[in-house]
Amino acid sequence: MVNLFAKADLKGLSLDNRIVMAPLTRSRARNEVANEQLALYYTQRATAGLIISEGTPVSREGHGYLHNPGIYSPEQIDGWKLVTDSVHSVGGKMFAQIWHVGRISHTSLQVGNKAPVSSTDKPAKGATVYAYTEDGKTGFVETSTPRALATEEVAAIVEQFAQAAENAMTAGFDGVEIHGANGYLFEQFMNPLVNDRTDRYSAQNLEDRLRFAFEVVDAVSARIGADKVGYRISPYGQLYDMPVYPQIDDTYAALCAGLSERGLAYVHVMDQSHFFLNGGEGAEQEQSLRNLLTRCKAALGDTALILAGDMTLERAQDLVDAELIDFAAFGQPYIGNPDLVARLKNGWPLTIPDRETFYVGTAKGYIDYAPYAAQ
Repeated sequence: MVNLFAKADLKGLSLDNRIVMAPLTRSRARNEVANEQLALYYTQRATAGLIISEGTPVSREGHGYLHNPGIYSPEQIDGWKLVTDSVHSVGGKMFAQIWHVGRISHTSLQVGNKAPVSSTDKPAKGATVYAYTEDGKTGFVETSTPRALATEEVAAIVEQFAQAAENAMTAGFDGVEIHGANGYLFEQFMNPLVNDRTDRYSAQNLEDRLRFAFEVVDAVSARIGADKVGYRISPYGQLYDMPVYPQIDDTYAALCAGLSERGLAYVHVMDQSHFFLNGGEGAEQEQSLRNLLTRCKAALGDTALILAGDMTLERAQDLVDAELIDFAAFGQPYIGNPDLVARLKNGWPLTIPDRETFYVGTAKGYIDYAPYAAQ
């Protein structure tokens, strides 16, 4: 049996355990700059083997929600340096999740109220983002119709990711995770039912479908080293108007194989098995997930596999022992349990977090959850 609480190696980075804090959008950066409150929040949770930060946009046009800390300005780099210094001071390790939302945005969040950019000019039907309403107040609004990037413009987005990775290292992060999941820009290029391009970034064949993803991975790896790069995926996820397509298995198998060839630190799978093709329930969904993990693990070689989504200690232990994953990521449990590793290790009960304070709040429901021993 694998000891989830023993030290582990991640491409040369020594981690205290195999428990990962998954990225969680909390919308506490009022000026899109990480601050002392964010530093305290992450430091409270630094007993995780690895912390993956909330999504941090690579550019102004990469924003899709208010109050998310970016990684593209000197002030934002300084803000994140405050966070990483604090996390490292207590022995924690932390990757920055670098992010571009593509069409999942609103004109009120863009410079000059311009249209968001994407692989396509098709809007995401039914999707909403936290932005400015017509009367200037903040609230959830429908996403705006995007503008399809011209072929020659894609290189600038690739460079934004490479620069964001360099900025993250300057800010003291141990590495970066490229956010290629959840219906954002990478999936907008990969999905042939969304991407209607006819140029070399089209989705008409496998090579073109993955071209943008691999160009970003290569640029980021060249800037900071592949061993400091992770990549997040959400196979079969249908968030933000992302329909399932017939070539999806081959697409993700080829993506994982290509990421392994490039020597990345890890691939991070977000389990959205309730959206799986077979539409099954319970055990059927779990078997579908295991089939997917088996295929990904075989393709990844010595690139680690992390799984997030509805994670429990029992499930994590089972999947690690079965050699289907290497690390287990917990999301929402980390909101109410800053000492989650100790609680899992000792069998202590978990605090149920207050959903009303998940986003756009104050210190309440953010940095005021007490560790179990203090309770």
